[in-house]
Amino acid sequence: MPVLTRLIPSPVVVDIRPGALDDLVGVLADERISHSGKLAIAVSGGSGARLRERLSPSLPGATWYEVGGGTLDDAVRLAGDIKAGHYDAVVGLGGGKIIDCAKFAAARVGLALVAVPTNLAHDGLCSPVATLDNDAGRGSYGVPNPIAVVIDLDVIREAPVRYVRAGIGDAVSNISAIADWELAHRVKGEKIDGLAAAIARQAGEAVLRHPGGIGDTGFLQVLAEALVLSGIAMSVSGDSRPSSGACHEINHAFDLLYPKRAAAHGEQCGLGAAFAMYLRGAHEESLYMAEVLRRHGLPVLPDEIGFTTDEFVKVVEFAPQTRPGRYTILEHLDLKTEQIKDTYADYVKAIGS
Repeated sequence: MPVLTRLIPSPVVVDIRPGALDDLVGVLADERISHSGKLAIAVSGGSGARLRERLSPSLPGATWYEVGGGTLDDAVRLAGDIKAGHYDAVVGLGGGKIIDCAKFAAARVGLALVAVPTNLAHDGLCSPVATLDNDAGRGSYGVPNPIAVVIDLDVIREAPVRYVRAGIGDAVSNISAIADWELAHRVKGEKIDGLAAAIARQAGEAVLRHPGGIGDTGFLQVLAEALVLSGIAMSVSGDSRPSSGACHEINHAFDLLYPKRAAAHGEQCGLGAAFAMYLRGAHEESLYMAEVLRRHGLPVLPDEIGFTTDEFVKVVEFAPQTRPGRYTILEHLDLKTEQIKDTYADYVKAIGS
């Protein structure tokens, strides 16, 4: 009998709206995630701790765990602490580092995760990956998708605006990542998951084409939905391919070569995407992407995040080494130092200062 359909790994609940956090207890009970209210809630010492004071009265059965950072050791320690209790689920309440720690810990102890992000800095809030710092630098660890994602847009508005901008860069970079996936299909015969590609592409396009700005609730809604969809696209494909191409290789190269000076993940991905689109000859698309990124206050040139032209050339040259086996426009062109310099000079001239 032929397989006529497939199951798509995705959250049971995606609640994105102003005031969503006020209904967290009801959502968890209604969806049978936690009737008892026995929750292990991981928070940071910043935004999560402030929300703890607000939420504690409505979550009397919860145990709160303050997570120091975003390292593998932090995540393993959190898992050990949670294992000692009897909980219905783990809640990650805070920024990306806290949610990634909570993802890893929940997977380690076999509990469902509820992701409650306090900013929209990147698409990791709903992805099947936990990115954690370790002794070798930074690692990506496979984990189940969150069972629920609750995003309170009122809380998002209180986050530093740079984090929202970074999320824009990460979402828009999907467009470049899909172009790289299609290139790998044409040249290397790599199989494309059409559903994953469609989800990721439309998420990126929705943010790219939206006329609003970060002060608009409508735009924040679309951005939050796009980041959730990006995570689901990665679950559908089984890897990060739908959202990670040359754009992310350039981002990883910044992080590895200049760890103390690197900018936000999404800022580097957006810049990398605009340049990668130019490299592939999609000049109109590159210029439009750069225009939109600038409109939202994001960098499109390395000097806007404190890097010289020579440093950026070094980043682009090193970038393919960050993801061995991944085929993107960088591997395809295999540009040498002088070629990168010349192409970058053309890119700068095209987008203007």
